[in-house]
Amino acid sequence: MSPVSASAVSHLRARTGVSILACKEALEEANGDEEKAIELLRKRGIAQAAKKAERAQTEGRIFSAEAGGKAALVLLRCETDFVARADAFTALGNALAQEALQGETAARALADAKIPEAVQALGENVSLDEVAVAAAPVVGTYVHTNGKVAVLVGLSGGSREAARDVGMHAAAMSPQYRSPDEVSEDIIAKEKEIWREQLKKEGKPEAMFDKIMIGKEKKFREENALVKQPFVKDPSKTIEQYLGSAQVTAYVRLSVL
Repeated sequence: MSPVSASAVSHLRARTGVSILACKEALEEANGDEEKAIELLRKRGIAQAAKKAERAQTEGRIFSAEAGGKAALVLLRCETDFVARADAFTALGNALAQEALQGETAARALADAKIPEAVQALGENVSLDEVAVAAAPVVGTYVHTNGKVAVLVGLSGGSREAARDVGMHAAAMSPQYRSPDEVSEDIIAKEKEIWREQLKKEGKPEAMFDKIMIGKEKKFREENALVKQPFVKDPSKTIEQYLGSAQVTAYVRLSVL
């Protein structure tokens, strides 16, 4: 038998939900091969969660927490919407969100400790997917009523209510970026290829392509940038106009789908 690391034992425990000792023994017997260790545990009839780990986790909910100028979102996944609405799942999600205020590492450490127990209690696989944490002079979170879309917003000033309003807007309109200059050049390059083909089909003179695409690029960047979008509560203003002197310093949008 070969010695195995504590992290390997922890990972196997998260996948299987069985005791640390059983995981350690199986890994040692399998010479550190996790899949062989799972097979051994299954043969012993004590790795029920390992079978569950193979099933798709297409459901889940997003949980939020705010304190001391920080905000956090965590996306906790499961297999069915029934479990996503269970009290035990909700309690775990809220605990992870609170822990995430201390940092992503802290949240994932708590998940490693708590998820195996949750898997056994809930009867299906559960995993911590995404963790987002931000600090700003003003922070706000918005979680849609179904718990499947959530937004974290940090502002340089203004109010928590304004941050939450911006979050609600982003949940509905799904901007991919905070500002136009954050749109990646790779994305722009791919869009330009499409635009070029469209212009050819429209019969536009090739000499005009570059000039036309300058306008297309500007429009594309602004349509996909949070601060340039018309505010859903007052379309006569963009988000940046609604915020006035306050700037969006942090923006994260998570979705279960």
